[in-house]
Amino acid sequence: MLDKVIEIGILFDFYGSLLTGKQQEAIQLYYYQDLSLSEIAERLEISRQGVYDHLHRAEEALRDYEEKLGLINRYKLLKNELDELEKAINEYQIENTVKSNLIKRVEKIKKHL
Repeated sequence: MLDKVIEIGILFDFYGSLLTGKQQEAIQLYYYQDLSLSEIAERLEISRQGVYDHLHRAEEALRDYEEKLGLINRYKLLKNELDELEKAINEYQIENTVKSNLIKRVEKIKKHL
């Protein structure tokens, strides 16, 4: 279950704004606030089945967005490449100011990921 929570959390971080308002709210209440279907149903003033349907559709949509857009996969690839670049810079025998400038540029790119 923890793997699913992490998966949905990451997907939601990248694609959550593409979901409907009810789907966003259901995901946040269920995965982030750990509320039960009954508690969410009460808050959203819908049935437990309605909550389940919102969650199920939202999870499918999030996975579909990643399958089509691949932003998370690209993020991971870029982060790995930047980590390797940073490691290589640290291993090369180059002037400290040049090395420092290169590391700063890599860190700046990482912040924008």
